[in-house]
Amino acid sequence: MDEQRIRIGLVGNDLGTSLSPEIHEREAKHQGLDGYTYELLDLEGKADVAADLGGYINRKLEEGFTGFNVTHPYKQQVMRYLDGFSEAVDALGAVNTIVQTEDGKLIGENTDYTGFLAALKRNLPDASRDNVVLIGAGGAGSAVAKALADYGVKNLHIVDTDQNRREQLQQKISRQDVDVHVWEPSDLPNLVPSADGVVNATPIGMENTPGTPLDLSLLEPRHWVADVIYRPVETELLTYAAGLGCATLDGTQLLIEQATDGFRLLTGIEPDAQRMREELTATLQALSGATEGAQ
Repeated sequence: MDEQRIRIGLVGNDLGTSLSPEIHEREAKHQGLDGYTYELLDLEGKADVAADLGGYINRKLEEGFTGFNVTHPYKQQVMRYLDGFSEAVDALGAVNTIVQTEDGKLIGENTDYTGFLAALKRNLPDASRDNVVLIGAGGAGSAVAKALADYGVKNLHIVDTDQNRREQLQQKISRQDVDVHVWEPSDLPNLVPSADGVVNATPIGMENTPGTPLDLSLLEPRHWVADVIYRPVETELLTYAAGLGCATLDGTQLLIEQATDGFRLLTGIEPDAQRMREELTATLQALSGATEGAQ
């Protein structure tokens, strides 16, 4: 791919706080890709544009865009406009990366899945996996569920307020080597005591959605606890769990693994994951300091 025309767009709603442009463009600069740009294509309040998503993507390709990341709420909608998918996308029914091949075909990938699986293997290589509780069966939850299955979880308990959503995910993930069960949030007091790990894949705990996805008193030091949220890095859930002595996995690990996978797919160049991890940590610390100073 001609490095002077690598132009990536992030398609989604309400993208103002996204760190993806900074993460990607910093690594591109380190790699000597002076012509690389990563732009936010925010469709919030543009219902007419979102309704013609295929046409919108084609127009952006004509403008010189060479690939895309896709986020809420278009990960499923965009699939009908693509020419092919990775195995993960076929299994999950959601896309977050669109790669343009040399012959102009658009291929859907899902680095939410590959990113979380890599984060689990890197940070929790020896965690017990007999019983894991996953809270949230939405877009992030679907990718996390498949990652947990491929991580070797034997019994996966999916908890969500939406019965149809949790049952659909159960059908997608169920296979011979993993038993998938679905539950309501009211079942958590019965599930967590016998679980090895707990994963939050809901927005509960984000800066604009404070709180915890479960009663923290259910946690014990033997649990491992993961959260997909990265702003704040230390959610109330993770802070409490770490205080108990639980092994924890924060959302920055998913974000970095996802970003490195995406960068590789969109440029064909192997990124320096450790460098990206260190720079993201510095960025988040700076943002945290700025927020505290404004209070």
